[in-house]
Amino acid sequence: MIVNAFRYAFLACLVQAGNAFFCASAQAQIETQSTSELGLGLGVTNYRGEISPQYQFGNNRPAITAFYRRDVSAPITLRGSFLAGLLRADDANVTGEGGGVPPLQSYRGSNMKGSVLEAAVAMEYNFMDYHARKQKVHFTPYLFIGVGGYYANTRTQTANQGLGPDYNRSGGHFGIAIPAGAGVKYALSQHINLGLEVGVRKTFSDKLDNLGDQDPLLVNPHDNDWYYYSGLSVSYTFYKVHCPPQYKNNKRLLK
Repeated sequence: MIVNAFRYAFLACLVQAGNAFFCASAQAQIETQSTSELGLGLGVTNYRGEISPQYQFGNNRPAITAFYRRDVSAPITLRGSFLAGLLRADDANVTGEGGGVPPLQSYRGSNMKGSVLEAAVAMEYNFMDYHARKQKVHFTPYLFIGVGGYYANTRTQTANQGLGPDYNRSGGHFGIAIPAGAGVKYALSQHINLGLEVGVRKTFSDKLDNLGDQDPLLVNPHDNDWYYYSGLSVSYTFYKVHCPPQYKNNKRLLK
């Protein structure tokens, strides 16, 4: 389900972005105002991989994000962001069909703790004209997709002494991630906004949990790791009013 949602967000944003950017030059000629936002968010990060094959709410850990948004057109917003969060997972928390811990996880007995830092740029597609002056309620759902770089620093240990000391590993690595997801924005006032966002990060690495190159009987080396961010945000909107060409070229008209 997560993979299908990721694909939907990617395709929807790609199609809508093509249409929006095609009309951007014409739209820019009639726009007299542009907006940008600076904000902070608090939420949780999570992980999916060898030690947590499915999203588990119990693995949510605190996270913080800072971001800057700038509108390109009515539906398209560009965003730059920085994310810092914690990660954790434990084989003992995985539930099998019978309600207990599956045999593989019970034997492996691994747990992982660490953190992740991310810097990313993304494109948001707003379904409603969020900053339209005629709207009494400034609200919109949106989809987003982007690209980012991350640094994950984790430590993995096992309770099974028979697996040997090489199974206990720690370290950090850099990687590329594709963030995608959905959210909603709501303006409390002319300048103050609230936001709610849920997103996934597809990585191209199996190293978040340090298990990618272990015994193939105990891990799946063909399934890369994912991490997630969900949270609430507050932001401040800056407005820039553009002077129409007829006034900009002839400033005497402003007197």
